[in-house]
Amino acid sequence: MNSLAPGSSARPANRLGREKSPYLLQHQFNPVDWHAWHEEAFAQARRENKPIFLSVGYSTCHWCHVMERESFEDPAVGSFLNQHFVSIKVDREERPDVDKIYMTFVQATTGQGGWPLSVFLTPDLKPFFGGTYFPPEDRHGRPGFLALLRQVQEVWLGRREDVLKSASRLHVQLRHWTAQNTRGEGDVFNPALLQRAAARLQESYDPLHGGFGGAPKFPQPGHPQLLLRHALRCRDVEASTTVIHTCDAMAAGGIHDQLGGGFARYSVDEAWRVPHFEKMLYDNAQLAQLYQDAFLFTGAARHAAVARGILDYVLRDMTSPAGGFYSAEDADSEGHEGKFYCWTRVELAELLTPDEFRAATRYFGVTAEGNFVDHSHPQPLSGQNVLYVAESSLSELELSTLTSARTRMLEARSRRVRPHRDDKVLASWNGLMLGAMARAGVVLGEERYRLAAVANAQFIRTRLWDEASRSLYHRWRDGERDSVQLLEGYAAMLDGLVTLYETTLEPAGLEWCLALAESMITRFHDPEQGGFWQSGVEASGLILRVKEDYDGAEPSGNSLATLALLRLGKITGRADFTEAAERTLRLFGGRIEQAPHAVPCLLHALDFALQEPFRVVIAGDSTHPATRDLIAAAHGCYQPNRVILGTLGPVEPFAATLPKGNSPCVYLCTGTECRPPTSDPAEVKRWLEPEGLGG
Repeated sequence: MNSLAPGSSARPANRLGREKSPYLLQHQFNPVDWHAWHEEAFAQARRENKPIFLSVGYSTCHWCHVMERESFEDPAVGSFLNQHFVSIKVDREERPDVDKIYMTFVQATTGQGGWPLSVFLTPDLKPFFGGTYFPPEDRHGRPGFLALLRQVQEVWLGRREDVLKSASRLHVQLRHWTAQNTRGEGDVFNPALLQRAAARLQESYDPLHGGFGGAPKFPQPGHPQLLLRHALRCRDVEASTTVIHTCDAMAAGGIHDQLGGGFARYSVDEAWRVPHFEKMLYDNAQLAQLYQDAFLFTGAARHAAVARGILDYVLRDMTSPAGGFYSAEDADSEGHEGKFYCWTRVELAELLTPDEFRAATRYFGVTAEGNFVDHSHPQPLSGQNVLYVAESSLSELELSTLTSARTRMLEARSRRVRPHRDDKVLASWNGLMLGAMARAGVVLGEERYRLAAVANAQFIRTRLWDEASRSLYHRWRDGERDSVQLLEGYAAMLDGLVTLYETTLEPAGLEWCLALAESMITRFHDPEQGGFWQSGVEASGLILRVKEDYDGAEPSGNSLATLALLRLGKITGRADFTEAAERTLRLFGGRIEQAPHAVPCLLHALDFALQEPFRVVIAGDSTHPATRDLIAAAHGCYQPNRVILGTLGPVEPFAATLPKGNSPCVYLCTGTECRPPTSDPAEVKRWLEPEGLGG
């Protein structure tokens, strides 16, 4: 993998050297004459009547590195691409709208998807053939990449009209594949839909290892969070047991960084032991929320500890000095996947005292043979061990010894060559982590998390938010923002800012929420059919607009927007916010009915919409210690269908009329009725605490 540093290669930089994306900069010294996703590339393809080779990936993608090493650094491949194609590189994290279109095409035509995404387009950007990773030579049923390029070029020269006609037909079909006007047959506001969704999730539950489905196994926090909501709504102990088992199993696995905190993207095995080592901000933001839910539900300190570990990892390794949250860390270091994280018995024997060695090797399951081999590397390392909890029944003395061993191991690991860090700041992923940090400040009682959330909001406001045009841009890196605006950025940031407001009750923060929500509706909402477009009308180079609803590794923009607007509607009394959210739920009613496992976060919003939420109205100076105690109490139990608001600023009219008094107090309201005010945090928790559940 090429360094990002200029001059790291004898070959001069190509066009990608002008870009800010770490992924594109990784390819700046390839012999391929890469373009970014710009009109310049499209115009060249039209002018020279050449097909486009589109390669989509991201900077911490292991198989993207493999394909670069094997093919894009090969002068023969570069020469052939430069002669016969216009080659375009896209960072899927910067342009998820571009990725969505062509990933949908590849998944529909091949039955699989992933990154690197490799697609061949006509000069007018219509796809006609695609796949994912291609090896340098024919292997495992996949054609060699250079041989494939020759085949595509021959077809383009010999049967161009057929290719163009096929691409036009596929474009029409692509519109059908991406159309999401899937209203259900019945009323979407039906609790039975939530019960059926929970039942289907339970059917895929792995009772041995936790989680859902088999290998490879992804955390998918939206699924256990949906089951926990169901457990609360229906007093379903089996569902809550599923969630807690899953949380405990993931925390004990190698997917969880046992030394430094945080989680890898997924596990290649069903037992969570061997991860794909890259760490993504969006995963860790959602998992921090899940473990806070589990802590509130059970009261178990172990769940709070996992959440703290995630957030401390982000503050330590993934936060810029100005408060922006970085995007990801690579799976690879020094050319080997997992080398930064793995250990051999010999290394540990040299590092630890004999007692520490015995405790650590027993607890973490370290063997001479190891449990991980990087088969993608031509010369894999031997004896590598991913740390996981193999034996938890240690004595108190052994646990104390293990603590000192962990400290020594983490310090030694910090001296290793770290994996590449993608240091771009994305509005969407920052919104997710902003919400997790803000909530943790009160749920876990850690002021540093609240301060990190406040700093992040200020970072986004000064660098990615344009006050004059009320525009939120998507990416900041190296002193510059991009020119892209995306639904997921607006929706995730709105969701995070609503949570931040609920922890601070600052009127200025609520005013920004209103401006962001209004701008999101103006730019992305479909007033005819409902739902939100992924891109605005001003987006260039897109052959269609998409309404994304799939809650995969990240919640979709529609899911985030729907829940955020429902919450904001209850806080402010704005009926237009609630209406836009409810129309979105109706639009996707068919997906909710037919494939609830694909839209769990949209079902979180439906769960919220089906119940008149508690409104915890806190009157008093938001900076007063007694007010802070009341805010913490309102957040101090598992009650996802409640909102917290003050009495100042653009709050709903009824809250604004409540008497302020001389000391902070809480009014717990439903509809237009409120309980008598209280200044007792314990009483606030008693009002909100669910009965009959818990760990």
